[in-house]
Amino acid sequence: MKEYLYTAFKNAEKIIPELAEISISFDVPKILEHGDLSSNAAMLLSKKLKKNPRVIAQEIIDALSLDSAVIQKTEIAGPGFINFFFTPRATAEILKDIFKQVDNFGRSTKYSGKKANIEFVSANPTGPLTVGHGRNAIIGDTIANLLEAIGYRVDREYYFNNAGRQMRVLGDSVRLRYLELLGNKNDFPADYYQGEYIKDIAKSLFNEFGDKLKDEDAEGLFKEVAEREIFKDIKKTLDNLGVHHNIFFNENSLYEEGKIAALLESFKEKNLSYEKDGAVWLKLSELGQEEDKVIVKNTGEPTYRLPDIAYHIEKIKRGYDLLIDLFGSDHNATYPDVMAGIRALGYDSSKVKVLIHQFVTIVQGGEVVKMSTRKANFITLDELTEEVGKDVVRYFFNMRNISSHMVFDLELAKKQSDENPVFYLQYAHARISSIMREVKRESLEPSLNNLHLLTTNHEQNLLKVLHNFNEKLLYSAENFEAHLLCNYLEELAAAYHRFHRFCRILGSEKNLAEARLALAVATKIVLKNGLTILGVSAPEKM
Repeated sequence: MKEYLYTAFKNAEKIIPELAEISISFDVPKILEHGDLSSNAAMLLSKKLKKNPRVIAQEIIDALSLDSAVIQKTEIAGPGFINFFFTPRATAEILKDIFKQVDNFGRSTKYSGKKANIEFVSANPTGPLTVGHGRNAIIGDTIANLLEAIGYRVDREYYFNNAGRQMRVLGDSVRLRYLELLGNKNDFPADYYQGEYIKDIAKSLFNEFGDKLKDEDAEGLFKEVAEREIFKDIKKTLDNLGVHHNIFFNENSLYEEGKIAALLESFKEKNLSYEKDGAVWLKLSELGQEEDKVIVKNTGEPTYRLPDIAYHIEKIKRGYDLLIDLFGSDHNATYPDVMAGIRALGYDSSKVKVLIHQFVTIVQGGEVVKMSTRKANFITLDELTEEVGKDVVRYFFNMRNISSHMVFDLELAKKQSDENPVFYLQYAHARISSIMREVKRESLEPSLNNLHLLTTNHEQNLLKVLHNFNEKLLYSAENFEAHLLCNYLEELAAAYHRFHRFCRILGSEKNLAEARLALAVATKIVLKNGLTILGVSAPEKM
């Protein structure tokens, strides 16, 4: 509808040439009585034409060649806004697009030919995924879905490290638990991995090898088996939530392929690093940051900044148009150092978009829940999924702005009522499916032949919400904000439930019933398209 008006204004430039000199835009008025779209063009021209904007508004209306089958009326409001009211028939035309495109309705080719990479989850294989990892996983996967919906070809990447101290500690944690099974008493260090999963891995090794591993080094079979089993568990957890990565990048390969050594040499050649107190420092204070930071400790072990800079350079070299990093809020103060290092070496960091999400708290009855002591002092993502189901986990993690702390209410999540937004959306979809089964028995079919009959406020409101899907989806994808799609779907479901209450299908005159059925089916299509992007199922029955 905006495109229709843009064309009309373009044609009006022959009569009012000054229209070509301003930026024409159309907004949806906040008050329903003010029409469907509104323009402030007259006020923008007031100074240029030295006239009252209300007078200019009338001149613009007179210059516009508007089809009465599309525009029901125009009016001038306030200081000179031009409000446009569309005919019910024109508003209902959206149903033809939805029926034609079906599963592709809402999708865009705007970024067709562009490549994006999103790196998310990236938990090292030292233990099960927690609820905190879950928010990262769901947000990352949904953003990837959103980008694909607007034309990007997307790589989902998992970055991990199976070397270094934490992996040595993992191997030794399993070794000590294994020795306990052999009857050896030991002081298990407080900073080692405490979870029951460590004992499970040790037990599996004991069952397979007996006491043959009593002299095995911690970094041998103990570490190898622990890493393999934990990674298998991580992938299974993600698979249960519909999250799949197509690239797994091992940080250790940066060392093995000499990328870290080459990076250190580059910083040295460009006089961007120096040695002090036995450590290597990066001159971040010369690169726009507050102070210099250590990139190699005096022990010879690099800090996270060095491999992270090398890793991002590798990704940039792959030729992506967009690179997204999804981090928890504990990275908020550290990633700028990495970006500064990338820029210092001449790479374009503008392609890198860092998204920071806040943490998650599980509550029940207003109390913070500790769901498990079996696997140590954290809540596993598997436990949460088993408790409330995949759909609820995915929707709840998506429905809040990532910059907001997430309070996951278990009582609400398990409710089978309109209070639960997941149930509310899925029930709307299932309700329409039920109606479609009923009307078949009455020999009714959705029809686009009598859309002009959809004139009531509830029908028109639902149609106008359907009109917004393309724009809302594009905006949500371009701004990496899945919660905006959730907000839209809840608005759509609310509009449908009102329509269902006041506009009967069964029992109405046949032409009206089939037009209303077409509106219901179109709503079902859009609900499913939106839920699919969120990774949530759209059930036919509930």
